[in-house]
Amino acid sequence: MSDMITADLVDLDLSVETKEAAARSLAERMVALGRVTDLEGFLADVAAREAQMPTGLDGGIGIPHCRSAHVTEPTLAFGRSATGIDFGAPDGPADLIFLIAAPAGADDAHLTILSSLARQLMNAEFTDALRSAGDAAAAAALIRGDAAPSADAPAAEAPAPDAPAAEAQGTTADSVSASTAASADADTATRKDTDAEAARPFRIVAVTSCPTGIAHTYMAAESLENAGREAGVELVVETQGSAGFTRLDPAVIAAADGVIFAHDVPVRDKDRFAGKPTVDVGVKAGINRPAALITEVRGKAARGEVSASAKDGTPVERTGESGDSYGTKLRKWLMTGVSYMVPFVAAGGLLLALGFAIGGWEINKAPSVMEHFSWTQVDSWGALLFQIGGVAFGFLIPVLAGYIAYGMADRPGLVPGFVGGMIASNIAAGFLGGLVAGLLAGGIVLAIQRIKIPPVLRGIMPVVVIPLISSLVVGFLMFVVVGKPIAEAQKGMTDWLAGLSGSNAVLLGVLLGLMMCFDLGGPVNKVAYAFATAGIAVQDPSDSAMKVMAAVMAAGMVPPLGMALATTVRKKLFTPTERENGKAAWVLGASFISEGAIPFAAADPLRVIPASMAGGAVTGALSMAFGATLRAPHGGIFVVPLIGNPFLYLVAVAAGVCVTTAVVVVLKGLRKPAPGAVEPGATQESAAATAAEAKQPVAA
Repeated sequence: MSDMITADLVDLDLSVETKEAAARSLAERMVALGRVTDLEGFLADVAAREAQMPTGLDGGIGIPHCRSAHVTEPTLAFGRSATGIDFGAPDGPADLIFLIAAPAGADDAHLTILSSLARQLMNAEFTDALRSAGDAAAAAALIRGDAAPSADAPAAEAPAPDAPAAEAQGTTADSVSASTAASADADTATRKDTDAEAARPFRIVAVTSCPTGIAHTYMAAESLENAGREAGVELVVETQGSAGFTRLDPAVIAAADGVIFAHDVPVRDKDRFAGKPTVDVGVKAGINRPAALITEVRGKAARGEVSASAKDGTPVERTGESGDSYGTKLRKWLMTGVSYMVPFVAAGGLLLALGFAIGGWEINKAPSVMEHFSWTQVDSWGALLFQIGGVAFGFLIPVLAGYIAYGMADRPGLVPGFVGGMIASNIAAGFLGGLVAGLLAGGIVLAIQRIKIPPVLRGIMPVVVIPLISSLVVGFLMFVVVGKPIAEAQKGMTDWLAGLSGSNAVLLGVLLGLMMCFDLGGPVNKVAYAFATAGIAVQDPSDSAMKVMAAVMAAGMVPPLGMALATTVRKKLFTPTERENGKAAWVLGASFISEGAIPFAAADPLRVIPASMAGGAVTGALSMAFGATLRAPHGGIFVVPLIGNPFLYLVAVAAGVCVTTAVVVVLKGLRKPAPGAVEPGATQESAAATAAEAKQPVAA
């Protein structure tokens, strides 16, 4: 770690008030040393990581961190605050702040060292020594491991496998399991007068993981291991971090009495732990309350509660709270299917659109390229693109249904979900059929998994029994019971859409525009987008369906473009950070990425969201009124050549952007200028002085 932190990267008097300012101050030290090439780009990556989950920890620690393309080499910067900075920890502000910067392609060795630091942060002696360090060089040496945390701490007191140094050398799950097994053998040998089974310590296996896989993953592991030793249990942790992971020995898992999952991303190969008492929580719970998790899993084991793999670990449920209502869970299940479907829509739709652009509108009648393809004929290339796009579109309904079932029941839901989705596609039940098939498949798998199965049969359940029974039931229901009514409903919706004209079409455009701008890429936005893409998810979509797609994409471009324009014409109403975000919003908006307006909406939702919705409604209405059409489901301004009535389409987008800009400027003008904003007529020097007082730098 000697090259990761030096005295120049240490600030023992970090005099800032916010976590953003703290990250900027420490990042500027990295820039000065050439460790970071783009300050704003790196800070945007840090902010994106912070938005996933607060990085404050109990004990006064803040660990903002990220992997970024703007980092040239793994780097640590350390700051010590006298007043404390709020990083979202439950117990209050942090006075020890570590900024961890890892390159986008950091190798395993570097990530192992970073994870070693994360484990050291759970050592009270280490953090106490940092709080008392007298100079930057001493603090850097302590972090590097050149200096001991405490001069009077006996080196032999802590068992070698638990020491941070041992962890830094790469203690594996196998060595930990071996040492704990040896400890168990020693305990048993010294208690000959007691019952052997009663003397055996309670055994727990755990898995920790976080979105970045650099810090929280390893801190949770260290915290759980420490709590396990204090509770007198054998606890072995599998850390699924960015540096990869070593799977726990199957024998260790088989011998475990309980399982703890502390994670914010899906546990890989989770089926290994099926059939055991399980506690499933977020990674920060593993850091902040490990003793309570151990007590909880022991209680479940005492009551004989074994895990239902779909109950505690579905890919969607684990992202929310255990007390979510069924309505919330349903929304998450549907969004899982839609999120996996969207890439197929984008790829297939763009290929179809390019096929039409190159080969003309009759390209859908071209023979198969397997039968006729000429390298020198443009029509052949157009047919090739069109037919590849058609194949990609053929996956839409099966993927939608399969991943809705996956969101409900994990991997066992995939087979019946895909089968049901393909049946829906074959019987012309369409998008609605895919939704129903996915929900049926997930529900049937959940029902099967609740049946108590003898241990001898558990091995064949996920491979043979569940896929066979669930596919049979889903197929029967889709072919015989619900398929035909759904197909009729799908046809009715298609006919209604095709019959829209005049004021009805304009009103639909207003509604779609409002939905696209309501939550900027959230569930409501995705519902409108899914409605539009479902209409063009055929090789020959109707004119009305293409008008809906055009209105949806146009409205989705408005919020980020409107915010970008507002930060340009009225800079004084926005903070320096918002003005920097505005530069990126130009590109995001032009690319049809509504999420580009999220930083503005998060900071000021009561002004930004209504302004965005107003502009989106105007754009949606105008696009429908102008009769603009689009058969590509994504692309923004880059697919304008594929748009029907492109000039009027751009007019609709421009009108909505101007409305959003005007509304947000008016609403923000009714309040005081944002901290760090430049007042009218102020010079750059006076603005810099104002920003210095507010602890915020002035944007260049």
